[in-house]
Amino acid sequence: MINNQTVCLNGSDLTIEDIVAIGIGEKKVSLNSDSIERCRASRAFLESRVKAKHIIYGVNTSFGPMCNKIIDDNKLLELQVNLIRSHAAGLGDPIKYYIALGALAIRLNCLVKGYSGVRISLLEHMKDMINHGIAPYIPECGSVGASGDLVHLSHLALAVIGEGQVYYKKQLNDASTIFSSLGMRPVKLSYKEGLALINGTSVMTSIAAFTVFSTKKLLNIACVTSAFAVEIMRGMNDAFDQDLAHLKPHPGQIAISQIIQKLNKDSQNLRQRENIHRQIRNQASPGVVFETSMNVQDVYSIRCVPQILAPVMESLEYTRKTVECEANSSNDNPIIVPEKEKIIHGGNFHGQSIAYAMDVLSISVSEICNLSERRVNKLLDISLNEGLPEHLISENVGLTMGFMGAQYLATSSTAENRQLSNPVSIQSISCNASNQDVVSMGTIAARKAFKMVSNAKHVITVEVLADLQALSFRNSKTMGKALSKIYAILSGHFSVYDNKRIFYDDLKKFRKLLFTSPLFDDLSVYWT
Repeated sequence: MINNQTVCLNGSDLTIEDIVAIGIGEKKVSLNSDSIERCRASRAFLESRVKAKHIIYGVNTSFGPMCNKIIDDNKLLELQVNLIRSHAAGLGDPIKYYIALGALAIRLNCLVKGYSGVRISLLEHMKDMINHGIAPYIPECGSVGASGDLVHLSHLALAVIGEGQVYYKKQLNDASTIFSSLGMRPVKLSYKEGLALINGTSVMTSIAAFTVFSTKKLLNIACVTSAFAVEIMRGMNDAFDQDLAHLKPHPGQIAISQIIQKLNKDSQNLRQRENIHRQIRNQASPGVVFETSMNVQDVYSIRCVPQILAPVMESLEYTRKTVECEANSSNDNPIIVPEKEKIIHGGNFHGQSIAYAMDVLSISVSEICNLSERRVNKLLDISLNEGLPEHLISENVGLTMGFMGAQYLATSSTAENRQLSNPVSIQSISCNASNQDVVSMGTIAARKAFKMVSNAKHVITVEVLADLQALSFRNSKTMGKALSKIYAILSGHFSVYDNKRIFYDDLKKFRKLLFTSPLFDDLSVYWT
């Protein structure tokens, strides 16, 4: 029976949330009956063309620049296994097991779309692997992103045919051993099926899906820390005015302004523009110029949050659409279209769309770090933090160091992300005897973006802890209602840092709380 814990794969509507849920084992998969019939028709049409002696790339020809070598009918099955074994040539640390399981689900979704000409038995076997939580062992290095993830997906395909290694219950073992223990049999590939398994973008797309999912939460927390900054520094209210936002009507700017306004609504800490004129005039002294102790405008890391995070939000939406489009595409070659009696040779395996999207997202993640790290510095620098203790030290200044060491983590992670944000999608190197003369490097771009999100989590964790420490000194009881709800939850896990604990323990605890709990999945729950 299909329920809300099962994703019915039909090749058309797999979401990023589905991919993540399948990867971490929260959801299983089933196969759509109409899609199965399309797959039957696709396979039948391919079989008819093979029997008619049509020359079809990767079916009865060799691969890449050797496509002019025609293979004897008696060797067509051997051809597919040889392809997988030769291309399972990756090295490096394994990609995360949950990303590998997500990649298996994405590949199955591509095949079940019905244009790859594979047998139903292969689809059923992949479904069973997913539902048992069997994740292929895939080394992280080796893909140039066209013809898709050939190396990465070959390691995935090895697991499918029982020759590779897999993670089962997070433990690494031989696929054949795990299949045997579960009463499963490896698939014996028929023609086209080895190529259909490896000729696509499913690994880069899975990495991208997890990256987008994490970036959404990262952006939500960045909005919360921005609202905290306004409260702590008693920022001016008009920087988030909706009239201002609509006069520069980028959708992201309008949305971020609204979020900050809702988080800070009913705050007693924000300074009202209409009230400062008299206060400043009361500080007047004789002479043609007098200096006020009040800030007429806040620094950019507070005042310009809507403008800075606007393109982050917009690029995140673009990236989401791109990744979900790729996850629901026939990224294979050749493509079998039985209803039009076509076998089409082309380049749907190319990962340029994912590569571009990941490079764009990398810039956005780097910008989140820039904003967060500068606010951490403002909180800690006694010349900038508007009366807070030096380095947010709770007592015995000099004997204790407060947040001095933690800032290095935020600064170094931000610097690393600035370097990593350089684009990979333009770094094409011709290979495969110049058959693959323009490649995407999409998997490298996705891996890089995934790493950057991990670094950004370090930075945001430091800022959240610094915010909570600062709020222990002032303004915590007079914050906006929505933000106060968030503060109440976070402060329940927080103790003022007094140098009696190793700071690493606080960082580890809060990083897990912020990014593995549902606290920041949807900010609107705090104001509705």
